[in-house]
Amino acid sequence: MGLKSAWVVMVFLFLGVAVAKNVNGLNLWPMPKSVSRGHRRVYMSQDFQLVTDGSKYIDGSEILKDGFTRMLDVVKVAHVVDGDLSSVDKSLIIKGIHVLIFSPDDRLQYGVAESYKLLVPSPEMPDYVHLEAQTVYGALHGLQTFSQLCHFNFTTRLIEVHMVPWTIIDQPRFSYRGLLIDTSRHYQPVPMIKKVIDSMAYAKLNVLHWHIVDTQSFPLEIPSYPHLWDGAYSVSERYTFSDAAEIVSYAQRRGINVLAELDIPGHALSWGHGYPSLWPSKNCQQPLDVSNEFTFKVIDGILSDFSKIFKFKFVHLGGDEVDPSCWTKTPHITKWLKEHRMNGSQAYQYFVLRAQKIALSHGFEIVNWEETFNGFRNKLSRKTVVHNWLGGGVAEQVVASGLRCIVSNEDKWYLDHLDTPWEEFYKNEPLTNITKPEQQSLVLGGEVCMWGEKVDGSDIEQTIWPRAAAAAERLWTPYDKLAKDPEKVAGRLAHFRCLLNQRGVAAAPLAGPGRGAPIEPGSCYVQ
Repeated sequence: MGLKSAWVVMVFLFLGVAVAKNVNGLNLWPMPKSVSRGHRRVYMSQDFQLVTDGSKYIDGSEILKDGFTRMLDVVKVAHVVDGDLSSVDKSLIIKGIHVLIFSPDDRLQYGVAESYKLLVPSPEMPDYVHLEAQTVYGALHGLQTFSQLCHFNFTTRLIEVHMVPWTIIDQPRFSYRGLLIDTSRHYQPVPMIKKVIDSMAYAKLNVLHWHIVDTQSFPLEIPSYPHLWDGAYSVSERYTFSDAAEIVSYAQRRGINVLAELDIPGHALSWGHGYPSLWPSKNCQQPLDVSNEFTFKVIDGILSDFSKIFKFKFVHLGGDEVDPSCWTKTPHITKWLKEHRMNGSQAYQYFVLRAQKIALSHGFEIVNWEETFNGFRNKLSRKTVVHNWLGGGVAEQVVASGLRCIVSNEDKWYLDHLDTPWEEFYKNEPLTNITKPEQQSLVLGGEVCMWGEKVDGSDIEQTIWPRAAAAAERLWTPYDKLAKDPEKVAGRLAHFRCLLNQRGVAAAPLAGPGRGAPIEPGSCYVQ
């Protein structure tokens, strides 16, 4: 073992000893807005119940009921809870949780209220936990937080909550807290996508950015143009339209919106396997043919189909890394460019703006990668959200222009950059150099990106976690409660990583690069 590896092990051994001795301490992740606690302990009843008396939310769709069931499942998943409560003082037994939701509406959309208040136990009903929220989605976050307060006692074989009474008042700092997955470079099976969604909920991330198609493959069924998925890697590496609807529903029931992306016109070679006329030529296959009206009919058909299942107000239209040389070298497109008095750059602008108009006609607002802003910022629809990924300073320019922004700068929040440690994910601040409140409000939030060139179902979880959790706290927790030195939260993040492992999520150790293996034998809390 080299000196650097030995030093890393020693640091994490030191941190791990502290964590292992205090696994029942203030190990919430992400850290809530306000927390107070006491010094007593209570026990969870073996028939812990959900009570909703007085709530305006009827739960006809059973989103709350299912969330409660999932909470119980993760609390009890790590061990068999077979202790005997008969000898426990009845005043110390918590019978259930009383959930009070003020809004009857369970429509999920950007900006939905996600705040909650959690009291353990309830002052009015001391044998119950009290959870109140404006919406069912805030209540789901409260249930996630409560699950982190619950611990298995190896002596009593019971579930306990230590340090009661707890009073937790919480709400997110940003309304957009995203994770991108890429199912074009490698197909991700539906069960794996659902596992990723479950793990997102544990960290209070709330947008799954689904980069569905790209140059390499087109795995999604499009009813309006049924040969598009001829561009899939194989007949078995596809998503039916119903699969996509199921993924959206699964995410929505966990408080997570799904942002669908068509990366056009540049990352679209796979489209032409089913419809070759979308290619400029057989020998020059992307960007999509800007001169062909059929290109825009296909885009219109796809977005029309998208509008039936993707209910998020935004759709991502890509627009990055467009090389117009195929347009300027292909005779029929060159002729079209000359007739329309355009060069390659102007044709790129024309394509992006026309695609935006199509998206708007289907009721979507648009997200585009930052190259569109860098190239023709004053021409973009005012309903555009610019997705920053290339470098610093762009977010400042975007909000100064009055447009909205999502931050995903590649040097800090790209999960495929395995050499970027969790500390850098934690330190990355979306509002860097943005000081005016009216401009800060235009930063919707941020997103970590799990590009798929070198991940598939075998390693996606350990590449995402725990580094995505570091960004999740940056996006959730109030700025003044974030640690200025990431090492001060290392023990707490290690605890969350171990919690993910206990829940069946293959989160990698904190030490070392992204998805690195454990350095040597030892406790989960020291790796």
